[in-house]
Amino acid sequence: MAVTKNALIRYKTIDKCLQNHYRKWTLNDLIEQCSDALYDFEGRAVNVSKRTIQLDIQLMRSDKLGYNAPIEVYEKKFYRYGNPDYSITNIPLTENDMNILTETMNMLKQFEDFSLFGEFKGVLHKLEDKLYSEKNHQPSIIHLDRNVELQGLEWLDELYQAILKQVVLKIIYQSFKAIYPSEIIFHPHLLKEFNNRWFLVGKNSTSNKVLTLALDRILGIDYDFKTAYISADYNTEEYYKDTIGVTVLEERNLTEIIFKVDDKNAPYVRTKPFHASQKIVDRHKDGSITFKMKVHQNFELERLFLGFAETLEVLAPKKLRRRIAYKLKKAAENYTMT
Repeated sequence: MAVTKNALIRYKTIDKCLQNHYRKWTLNDLIEQCSDALYDFEGRAVNVSKRTIQLDIQLMRSDKLGYNAPIEVYEKKFYRYGNPDYSITNIPLTENDMNILTETMNMLKQFEDFSLFGEFKGVLHKLEDKLYSEKNHQPSIIHLDRNVELQGLEWLDELYQAILKQVVLKIIYQSFKAIYPSEIIFHPHLLKEFNNRWFLVGKNSTSNKVLTLALDRILGIDYDFKTAYISADYNTEEYYKDTIGVTVLEERNLTEIIFKVDDKNAPYVRTKPFHASQKIVDRHKDGSITFKMKVHQNFELERLFLGFAETLEVLAPKKLRRRIAYKLKKAAENYTMT
């Protein structure tokens, strides 16, 4: 059931009162304490009725909020906890609660490289400690793919802060094709993740062209406070809308791709489309499906198709069909029996 902010304040106030066993608490005392607590929180007088507190006590006693508070009346007018050690803050977690918290923590930990979550780490540690004391460790039932050994992750937070604060960077970068590293004066705009790898997107000071730098090729980072930061003059969401992966090509590379997937793999491609533009062209009697989509004809697209090997056939355009056929032929030659 939904609980309002004021109701939570009243429950916590009643709980705090009833934990004090050295005072006898009447209904009027609880009303007064709740009114004071709400005044402190809201900054204005809040009318708490006798009926409201009676309903609060009734709810706290029930399992509707999960409290099952042992509130009892003695001497016909005073309230107390039947169990002197009880508090609504010490409610044991249910098995469902523990499962939800465990999986939530595992998902949040995917972002632990960002200082944005630094203050939250303490909360996660406390939750882990609580869960450990409540149950034995069990394998997670949700697993998110993350390669903690991937190079470049150490730059994540520094780059995030540079984008946030609009700081120009001096980046020492060496692509796999370069013999020597080079220094780039870079205006960072966006961090992008694809296929479990991270990339920095922005512009350098000598060209208006958008550049994408792989974090695992960054060798060093320094700051250039003398150069004025150039903000992104493009919509980052729109920039990637026609692209699979991170390699954005020119408009002339935007092509309608038609491909056919066999009966065994078609359901996977249908339920998990390669791209938002993907549509079904034809369903064949043998169970195979022909799809089409309009995307940039880039390296990531080719690698995606090659991953399906003999189960996927590129029908159009002819240039892409010939390129995939050539690569598959070369791959097959690696397995020629001698």
